[in-house]
Amino acid sequence: MDTRSRDPRPAGSMEAGSMEYVGRVPAPPLDLFIDDIYCLTGVPRHHRMNVPPMPSAHLFINLGEPAHLWDSDPSVPSAVFPDGWFMGTWTRRFLYEYPARVRLVGVHFKPWGISPFIDMPASELRNRWAPVDAVWRRSLDRIRNQVGDTVSAAETLRVLEEELRSRLAEGSSRGLDLVRHTGRRLEASHGAIPVAALADAAGVSGNHLSEQFKCHVGVTPKRVARIYRFARLILSVDAQRPVDWSELAHTAGYFDRAHFTREFKDFTGHTPTEYLDLRRRFPADRGFPPDNGPMPAD
Repeated sequence: MDTRSRDPRPAGSMEAGSMEYVGRVPAPPLDLFIDDIYCLTGVPRHHRMNVPPMPSAHLFINLGEPAHLWDSDPSVPSAVFPDGWFMGTWTRRFLYEYPARVRLVGVHFKPWGISPFIDMPASELRNRWAPVDAVWRRSLDRIRNQVGDTVSAAETLRVLEEELRSRLAEGSSRGLDLVRHTGRRLEASHGAIPVAALADAAGVSGNHLSEQFKCHVGVTPKRVARIYRFARLILSVDAQRPVDWSELAHTAGYFDRAHFTREFKDFTGHTPTEYLDLRRRFPADRGFPPDNGPMPAD
């Protein structure tokens, strides 16, 4: 699962326990829309993970046993995916259960990056997961057949990259260009630039910018800024040292401690103190992206 605050992720192979993550940034122009493509294989240390919102959308192609997902909203039914699924931008946490043995291929889209690959508004995937074939009509079997017997991670990633390249819409709408430009500014500032300043700099109204973000990201720029801000904070926690939450919150742009604590609990399901205790009990494996943000829920 994607868990970082959009800092460039090194290519190569990284291991955590008996899990292996092999990922790389795709070649241009895909890199304008995608942070990385990757293979994840092995036996997980923890089977159920509590995943906070992160500035990303996702594609997962499951080559192994079914995966199980739960929304933190108890009114939403859980889902089991034997094949593959898309996920849009999430504004709340969800739970993901690995199968006993993992073999999947994935894409971490930038928040605006999923838009040119799907024939629907990104808002239809906000806080949702959807089977791949519901988005890419009758294509999953073909993709799985191409990579299903491939032993080499490099070859698997090549096949996935070619599939993505073939589906990238030619040209982009003015709305997507606007969202990509302002989204990159939010990314670089970790959500610190006011939305009004973004709109003014782009020469559009705040309402127009928000409508374009809803179409191409699924959420408003204000919501994207909140997620970037939280991602910066959560990934700056060093559980091996004393943590000054007030300082971290201020650095990340939280100026109201009560608001910070409430948002932290909403996004993680834990208070900052509870989260830190969990992180010390279950330390992240350095350089292994899937463990940087989610926490074990079992």
